[in-house]
Amino acid sequence: QVQLVESGGGLVQPGGSLRLSCAVSGSIASIYTMAWYRQAPGQQRELVADINSRSSTNYAGSVKGRFTISRDNTKNTMYLQMNNLKPEDTAVYYCNVLYQAWGRFVRENAWGPGTQVTVSS
Repeated sequence: QVQLVESGGGLVQPGGSLRLSCAVSGSIASIYTMAWYRQAPGQQRELVADINSRSSTNYAGSVKGRFTISRDNTKNTMYLQMNNLKPEDTAVYYCNVLYQAWGRFVRENAWGPGTQVTVSS
């Protein structure tokens, strides 16, 4: 069983910054791609950024230049540094990982419960 816990969300004014964390625990042999998604009210869940096992990154156009995704493989933790936040960044942010568990020979997907980010004055 794998558990993902996000933290770092909250209320911030436009132009402010937040840093999200996603800690992964459980019986994990390998973690491949890690990603942040977000879902605003009435909207579909969308990819914000992802990072593979070699730390190559990919960003949605709307956050490129403002958000930075990173990972610490020694801690099985992923981060999202969000700068110059805008009201349109308001959403629930979800952590997603592609991993392989010990004793299993398939790659599986897991989601965190989400953390709310609200950008408002």
